[in-house]
Amino acid sequence: MSIMFKDQSGGWRGHVAIAALVFSIFAVFWFAIAALGSKYGIWSWQFGLSKMTIGWGQAVVMATLGLSVLACILALIKAPRKRPFILAFAALLISALLGGRMLGLASLGQSVPPIHDIQTDWSNPVMFSETLINLRGDGANPVRETSQAVFGETSREEWQSYVGQPIQDIQEAAECPSHDEKLCEDSAEPKPYKIIEPLYLDQPAASVFEAARRLVQSRGWTIVSADPVEGRLEATQTSPWWGFKDDVAIRITQEEGRTRVDMRSVSRVGISDLGANARRISAFLYDLDAQPYSAP
Repeated sequence: MSIMFKDQSGGWRGHVAIAALVFSIFAVFWFAIAALGSKYGIWSWQFGLSKMTIGWGQAVVMATLGLSVLACILALIKAPRKRPFILAFAALLISALLGGRMLGLASLGQSVPPIHDIQTDWSNPVMFSETLINLRGDGANPVRETSQAVFGETSREEWQSYVGQPIQDIQEAAECPSHDEKLCEDSAEPKPYKIIEPLYLDQPAASVFEAARRLVQSRGWTIVSADPVEGRLEATQTSPWWGFKDDVAIRITQEEGRTRVDMRSVSRVGISDLGANARRISAFLYDLDAQPYSAP
C-alpha cells in the first residue's frame, strides 16, 4: 500500500525530524572529536577511546537511533509528511551506520586475541634497535624476546583465559594453519589471522631490502633506521585519526641460498590491536613477494 504524503512542511513534526538529523550529524562529529582530540594530545587516548567512544559513544548512538525512529514514525502517521520523513530517514541512515560501525568493532574485538605484539619467528625474535625503543618511550608496551599476556584489573576478568599465556602461543592458536583461507573460514573454529610465517625469496638480499624500503615508503610509514648491510629496516605507522603508533622491524637474512624475510609489528599502547599487527605483516609480506624483481 503506497503512502499518500500531504503538504511538505510538516509543522512540529518537521522540527522533530530536523532535530533528529542535527543530532545524528552531531554524533558523527562526536566520534571524530574523540579521535582527533586524542591524536593532538587534548586528552589521553584512554579517555578518548574508553570514555568518549566506547562509553558515552554508545549512549549517543542509541539516543540518535531512538530519536530518528521516533521522527520517522511521527512523519508517517496521520497525514504523512514527505519532507519530515526524508529528513528523519536520513538521520536514521546516519545513526544506523554509526551503530553498525560500533557493533562491527565490538565483534572484531571479541574475534581476535587481546595481544599487540606479532612476529614471524618467536624462536629467534626480531628485536628493536635502541633508537626505536627510545622513540617508543617509557610508557609504551614493552618489547621482549618472550612475553606473557598481561592485563590490568579492569580487563583481567574479561580475558581470564589468556592471563599468563605466552604471546607466541596465543598468536599461533589464532593463526590459520593453512594458506587456504576459505578452508579456515569454513572450519568449525574460524581463525582470525592468516598464517604468520617468514617469507622466502630467490632474489638477492640487497634487492629484497630495497624492495622492502620502497614498500615501506609507499605505505607512508616513517623510516626510523635502514641498514642494508645488516639487513634491518625499522619504521613506524601512525593511524590517521587517532594517531596510534605501531612500530615495525624487518629482518632480511640469507638461509640455505635463499633470502629470508622476518617481520615484527608492535603497538605502542593498548592491550588488543584488533588484529591490526597481524594484518599488517600478512599484507606487507604478500606485497613484498609480489614485487617486480629482476632476474637473480
